[in-house]
Amino acid sequence: MTTLRQRMLEDLQIRHYSPTTIRLYLYAVREFAKHFGRPPDQLGAEHVRRFQLFLTKDKKVSTSTYVLMVCALRFFYTHTLHRKVAIERIPFPRRERKLPLILSRDEIKALLEAAHDLRHRAMLAILYGSGLRVSEVARLKVADIDSARNVLWVRSGKGRKDRQALLPPKLRELLRCYWRTRRPTDWLFPGADPTQPISVKTIFRACRHAAHAAGIAKSVHPHLLRHAFATHLLEAGVNLRTIQFLLGHARLETTARYLQVADVNVRATTSPLESLESLCLIPPNKG
Repeated sequence: MTTLRQRMLEDLQIRHYSPTTIRLYLYAVREFAKHFGRPPDQLGAEHVRRFQLFLTKDKKVSTSTYVLMVCALRFFYTHTLHRKVAIERIPFPRRERKLPLILSRDEIKALLEAAHDLRHRAMLAILYGSGLRVSEVARLKVADIDSARNVLWVRSGKGRKDRQALLPPKLRELLRCYWRTRRPTDWLFPGADPTQPISVKTIFRACRHAAHAAGIAKSVHPHLLRHAFATHLLEAGVNLRTIQFLLGHARLETTARYLQVADVNVRATTSPLESLESLCLIPPNKG
């Protein structure tokens, strides 16, 4: 590891960035340097601009990947190289405001029933029944299950925050059955190495296989179950603030986007067309 890379690693660790973010930020700066074949501290604002054009026009990376690269370069120039002027030359792209795809209750039911492996079914049931992020499911420990209070503890979730999540009776019984079968001791879902948690990729594969077995044509991934959790709660009349707390969102605006996809809000809204009482849109039958 070069001295510069070690310094950036330490800068990230000092600020308590998550292991995943550290790995991705280091990767982004390495790709930046590799693209020009020179150490990153020898590259300036014009190189950053050319790299951004390369990402968008040539590689055509997704918006999330592009934002990750920008965040990594901003961190590198600000905290490792202390070149604050360069930050103004590393703009963020316009964010796409796409609404999430929502699985129906019938699709969720079919998905869960199609997961025949008990461990896979338990992971998917937590995603939908508790609304956890896939990384949070992967890092659950046996001790995080509080059956007496019907809650799941999420430790060091996004933003390094702890929170409580729902542990509904059906999920609690499923987890008891899973524990009796597998007997995990530390990690609830251990990986191939029992001292390490299951990988996020494994959960993604389990979700895709279950969706395929259930005959769901949509492109299904674990985060869709979290979207469905929030939307179905909203349709059931649960307060938006409560859903925000359960999801671990820092801002209510993030949770509020589910108002746009919850069917109950669409059905409950009366169009102004209906207020035109004397309007007759269907012409009389002239035949």
